[in-house]
Amino acid sequence: MDEEQTTLPAPPRFRYKLIKGVTLILLFLVALFSVGLFGLHSTSSSTFCASCHEMKPEYYTLKASAHSEVACESCHVAPGVNNLAKEKANGIVELIKKETNQYSAPIQMPKDIPNSACESCHNMRTRQVTPSGDIIIPHGKHLDKNIKCVECHSGVAHGKIAERNVTFKTDYSKWDETLGKSMMSDVKFTSPKMETCIECHQARDVSTACKTCHTTGMKPKSHLQPNFKTGLHGKIAEKNVKKCHSCHQYMSDQDIQGLEDTPASQQFLAGGKIQNHSLPAQEYAKENTFCKNCHMQRPPSHVKGFVNLHGAIAKKSTQKCLACHDYLNTGFNKTTNITCSSCHPAMHAGNDFRARHPIPLPPGQKPIEMCYTCHNKPKCTSCHKQ
Repeated sequence: MDEEQTTLPAPPRFRYKLIKGVTLILLFLVALFSVGLFGLHSTSSSTFCASCHEMKPEYYTLKASAHSEVACESCHVAPGVNNLAKEKANGIVELIKKETNQYSAPIQMPKDIPNSACESCHNMRTRQVTPSGDIIIPHGKHLDKNIKCVECHSGVAHGKIAERNVTFKTDYSKWDETLGKSMMSDVKFTSPKMETCIECHQARDVSTACKTCHTTGMKPKSHLQPNFKTGLHGKIAEKNVKKCHSCHQYMSDQDIQGLEDTPASQQFLAGGKIQNHSLPAQEYAKENTFCKNCHMQRPPSHVKGFVNLHGAIAKKSTQKCLACHDYLNTGFNKTTNITCSSCHPAMHAGNDFRARHPIPLPPGQKPIEMCYTCHNKPKCTSCHKQ
């Protein structure tokens, strides 16, 4: 008798479909998860941010900063998956705005960097001093007063390029590592400014004395020399009045105009000729009330009978006299009411005034602009019409 042939029944067709469907879904999820991880990683890098032309200035200034190894999202994206997802969605919106030319420029972050971003790397409770060594900055006390890190350190990563108006409709092809370093080279845009400290201290009724923030007397070596006040300081100021200004500007009751330079990098982007502003030391002494208050005091040389002596002294050092006096009584930058023209007016009496004039004057010579280098233009033009 033949063995019975037993045949298993075929599985239902829907089972094949179910297995196939589950397998495909799993493979899709794995692929989606892998692509998602790769996408999140690649779109979270600083290089990806720099792929947008409008972000090139931010990228190259960051690479030239002390935070060059810190990724953009470390500061600009709050921790957590939800925050990351929101930023990615916002990035898509910004991309659409860019393609439709509806984005706002210059690019600025919609909100300040939170302290938590800084504290993820820096311990504010133990940070007492800065790299300069002389400055006392008890960061813990500032935190207790709810002072945000960016109130002092807003330029540490990008040098305040948005506020400097160098990123709005700029030629992005010019932005590279060299320009980024140039933009970050000026400490007044990257480091905390003393004005910020003083304004904050004054608003909060905190002492602004030097010893409040500095461990030393803050006097340069040149200021300790015996003859510094009586004769040396003027010569030093003539060589580099901007160095004097870096400290003494805070001692003046009025702002000093004429010394602020437009950074060379900013002039370069604007296509203009690079120019540096300067102010003679004598004019600076008349602008800065700290200098003026001292110069208003009668010098030891101005003894009784000085009127008969001053001519010979003035010939030896005219510039020294001009630190306090002016040639003309024009009322501009006046330190004292005594000027050369107070006692030496133009003498027109007689026919020989041309011969006595320090500069030869041909017959019929009319006043020209060079005349007002010494003469008072308003007074002269009241009679002499050009």
